[in-house]
Amino acid sequence: MIESTVSYKRHRFPSAVIARAVWLYFRFPLSLRLVEEMLLERGIVVSYETIRCWAKKFGRDYAGLLRRKAPSPNDVWHLDEVVITIGGKRHWLWRAVDRDGYVLDEIVQARRTRLMKKQGCLPKRIVTDKLRSYGAALRQIMPTVEHRSHKGLNNRAENSHLPLRKRERIMQRFRSPGALQRFTSLFSAVRNLFVPPRSRHSAIAVHLHRIRAIAHWRAVTGTAA
Repeated sequence: MIESTVSYKRHRFPSAVIARAVWLYFRFPLSLRLVEEMLLERGIVVSYETIRCWAKKFGRDYAGLLRRKAPSPNDVWHLDEVVITIGGKRHWLWRAVDRDGYVLDEIVQARRTRLMKKQGCLPKRIVTDKLRSYGAALRQIMPTVEHRSHKGLNNRAENSHLPLRKRERIMQRFRSPGALQRFTSLFSAVRNLFVPPRSRHSAIAVHLHRIRAIAHWRAVTGTAA
């Protein structure tokens, strides 16, 4: 089990309250005010602005400790991009996911670019839509990897944007590219941890996956019983 290195010094609230507030905000489609209300129902009086500060400060620490899937040469990567408007300007959120919908990496850019960060090894295949820049980039960076370009084959990457789109509406848009990058880093890490892989369909498999995810989250946040 991982040992938490998160420090809660000089914080009035106990670590369990802080970790739960951050978990509620990033795990479920809730606004800061709704998280504030849910904590109030438990007798915890804290402002939504304090929760915002917790999410910004501790979210980065939690994301760095959450386990990541080890890359495999048998992986199939799906690459896709989505346009997000911030302050009247268009930005591109580029995302790479595997065959199970697990987010491997993502980056926010003001101009069209390509997401080809190193994962430790090359995948077996990369699937993209028909954007021409993908083909040119792959021929330059990963010439030995099979590339399939077809809009229908890339639904997995496109669907991975939907939860973030829902959060964008609830949050009434992001305030800056930096805020988007910070939010999506932990948002995807939490989803990777708690959402079962597509290959696990049975109720007991999903149940066990969530139990292990909760135990890992508590270890990461230093709130394990």
